[in-house]
Amino acid sequence: MVAQTPPSGKKRALWVLAAVATLGSLLFGYDTGVIAGALPYMYLPRAAGGLGMSTLEEGWVGGLLCLGAAFGATFGGRLSDRYGRRHNLTLLAAVFIVGALGCTLSVNIAMLYVFRFILGTAVGGASATVPVYLSEAAPKNVRGVVVAVDQFMIVGGQLLAYSMNAVLAQYRGGPRAVVGDDPSGTFAAGSTHPWEQLEHAIGLTVTGGNGDTWRYMLVLATIPAIALGFGIRRMPESARWYASHLHVPQAIGSLKRVRDEQSDDIAAELDEMIDVQRAEAHQEHWRLSQIWRTAWTRRLLLIGVGLGVADQLTGINTAMYYLPKVLNAAGFSMTDSISLNVVSGAVSFIGSAVGFWLIAKFARRHVGIYQAATIVFFLTALAGVFHFFIQPFQNGEGEITGAPAFAPVLVLVLVCLFVFAKQSGTVNWVLFSEIFPAKIRGTALGLAVGALWIANALVAVVFPIMMEGLGGSLTYLIFAAFNVATLLFYLKIVPETKNRSLEELELSFQKQYS
Repeated sequence: MVAQTPPSGKKRALWVLAAVATLGSLLFGYDTGVIAGALPYMYLPRAAGGLGMSTLEEGWVGGLLCLGAAFGATFGGRLSDRYGRRHNLTLLAAVFIVGALGCTLSVNIAMLYVFRFILGTAVGGASATVPVYLSEAAPKNVRGVVVAVDQFMIVGGQLLAYSMNAVLAQYRGGPRAVVGDDPSGTFAAGSTHPWEQLEHAIGLTVTGGNGDTWRYMLVLATIPAIALGFGIRRMPESARWYASHLHVPQAIGSLKRVRDEQSDDIAAELDEMIDVQRAEAHQEHWRLSQIWRTAWTRRLLLIGVGLGVADQLTGINTAMYYLPKVLNAAGFSMTDSISLNVVSGAVSFIGSAVGFWLIAKFARRHVGIYQAATIVFFLTALAGVFHFFIQPFQNGEGEITGAPAFAPVLVLVLVCLFVFAKQSGTVNWVLFSEIFPAKIRGTALGLAVGALWIANALVAVVFPIMMEGLGGSLTYLIFAAFNVATLLFYLKIVPETKNRSLEELELSFQKQYS
């Protein structure tokens, strides 16, 4: 059959397939990262172009996207199993476009909430589908590196978002409002001031401002979404997905599009896929109830869920979503805080690149252990800086007077080191794509990523409240404690998956955990 079946279309280099598929990951990064620069403008009153947002509402702008992502990951995984990986990415491209345009055109916070949730379903669907598509397309000797492209593009999307935010903030200025009337006489009518100077004034009214800057930030996400929609239609469907549905000729034709027939043993690779299907032939459907009743798949599902929750309890998205707020609380102006977000984004991008080397060089578990241990150190140090050098100099309204000049710079440095440690050691997406058996891969990965997004939503909602109520010191100390638990999780529970085919891992886990 391998000799007689032609490729199902034009040859696609593996790097081209990865570049197109991970546009979904780029959108994941952009849509989660862009909100860091957009939120300060949303705080402006409606008369100034903002949404008059409060601290609680701020948390839900991020939280609802994460809840939408949990929904999208859970159901997107099932759709991916049923209809195919490429089919799912095509659908997600359309949802990305609708969500981005809806957020951009929102006239109030309620409308923004609805479209952030819709956008989140696309983000979650992409986070559950892209790693599977990449892992199933890649040969086992480069699978870890190929799947790591997913994380690299997520971080690249965040850096792109921070860069666009910084350009717009410098071009249009930080959040500013035009004073209409000030009963106290502090600000002259018609004068323009940074919003951080005006927001605590009593009885002040505004007549204009640059609050609509956030709309320009959000609408840019439609460009890569359109590129994803066009590009993914030119890529092959996953050969392993075809094999899992016993469409053998289609699996051969798809595999030939991404393999070199002269150097790759396509027949042997296909034999591995079919052997797994033969072993599972008596089990036609792998529903969630069956996954849970079967000891070894239940164990793998719980490990996957644990990896997802642990990834978010690192606190990484306190930096991804709220770094301008953190830097402003440390003493930087809001305009500088939005611009400095690019620095952390660049460090994150470099860290992700280093992660390629770490994943290629070391065992998966060892990379996770390195990540958790270094994060504990840097978050504890960050908590110490807030405790000793910032919080003692804050007044009741959060304004800082008399703090050491090095304190805000030290906060930025420690946040960057924390972000580098997290991104260079992010191995959970590779593990997600490797630990689950073929019959349940989409569903189980969807549930694991869904748990990740629920944890993400929790962090997104409570972090602004924690910073306001507990202060930076106690907030970051709590996240450091979570990472101690993550370190123990990698040391004691997470299995190793490097240098073994997906089929070998499946049979090994079945024997080990049954």
